[in-house]
Amino acid sequence: MSRKIAIINDISGYGRCSTSVILPIVSHLGVQGCALPTAIFSNHTGFPSFFCKDFTEFMPAYINEWKKLDLQFDCIMTGFLGSERQINIVEQFIRDFERPQTHVLVDPVMGDNGRIYPTYTEKMCRDMRRLLAYADIITPNLTEACFLTGTRYHAENWHRAELRELSQRLLDMGARKLVITGIHMGSNFIGNVIATQTAPEPIFQRQLQVEQTRSGTGDVFASVLAADVVNGVDFATSCRRASRFVRQCLIETIRCETAHNTGIDFESQLSKLKLR
Repeated sequence: MSRKIAIINDISGYGRCSTSVILPIVSHLGVQGCALPTAIFSNHTGFPSFFCKDFTEFMPAYINEWKKLDLQFDCIMTGFLGSERQINIVEQFIRDFERPQTHVLVDPVMGDNGRIYPTYTEKMCRDMRRLLAYADIITPNLTEACFLTGTRYHAENWHRAELRELSQRLLDMGARKLVITGIHMGSNFIGNVIATQTAPEPIFQRQLQVEQTRSGTGDVFASVLAADVVNGVDFATSCRRASRFVRQCLIETIRCETAHNTGIDFESQLSKLKLR
């Protein structure tokens, strides 16, 4: 029986982000991706205009068909959630579909660069914290980690003691493993902080920064982690290889002079991403 990931996220037809990025990456890593849309966009919101269809009212009927089929998932992966009701729906989905062998990865897509997305209310931020208690893995960027924990955000000059405290606050919310992404570590480095309930002392990983991030980089990163946890890859190793893959994709994107709004050129780099 093939291994399956339930991908609860929006679908953007153009722009290389969310489900459109996740599906080919997890498939390449030998895992079947099963999409549960939260919204359908013609293209992502970084473009001057876009069409959007909120999928909230259709999600319960969609999920009910999966229940009829008695589908079981090796991983449940959540991304962009557009309303308080969607967070409630996802919480119930995890309760209904989680099995002892099921991993839950929560990517709290809430904001970036110190700002929360306009679609998020204060109550949605509180409700997102509730989802962390179900998570085996969470992948917040620095902005999201700060909003989730009520920590003051600053873009640079994070001391290790601050990042240690930030990680512990997230672990205290119930997440078993976490990686905080997109942390500036010196003038030329970008890095991650990794911590787990069993080893809360953080691991700091860093690499040379290529450029400012683009749409879809977080989705690429989380995709590798989701497939890796199903495939039994060590968590710290998975974080390291996900970061390296994103960097390779960014280097190729710059080389090809790809327009900024169209995301990163990950397709040509997939052959470099091995199963283990």
